Amino acid sequence: MTEPLRIGVLADDLIWSTRLTAILRAAGAEPVVARAPLALADSVLDGVVVDLTARAYDGLEAVRSLVGAGHSVVCLGQHDDESARRGALAAGARGIYPYRTLHEKGATALARWLAELAAARIAAGHPS
Repeated sequence: MTEPLRIGVLADDLIWSTRLTAILRAAGAEPVVARAPLALADSVLDGVVVDLTARAYDGLEAVRSLVGAGHSVVCLGQHDDESARRGALAAGARGIYPYRTLHEKGATALARWLAELAAARIAAGHPS
C-alpha cells in the first residue's frame, strides 16, 4: 500500500488552515498543519502549502526558508497582489494559487503539483 503524500500546511488563519487541510485530505494527502515556518522546516514532508498573507510570519521569508530546506512549495494569496506573486516565485515557489481558485476548485487545482510530488517520490525510490 502506498503511503499518502505528507503535505505541510503553513497558515495562521484558522479558516484557511482548516480549508487547506480538507482540500489535501480530499486529494488523498496527509496534511501536517503549522502556524510557523520553523515547525515545518525539519519535517519529513513531500511538499508545503504556504499562505502568503499571514500575520504571524513573513510569507516570502517562509517560502525562502522552506525551499532552502529542500521542500517543494506552492502558495496561496490574493489574486491581485502581483508583488507577492513575483516574490514567491523568485523565492522558489512552484506556483501561486488565488484564494478563490482553491476555494472553488480545491484538490483539482493542486492535482498537477501533487502528481509531480508523487512522481518525484517514486523516482527517488520511495514509492511509499
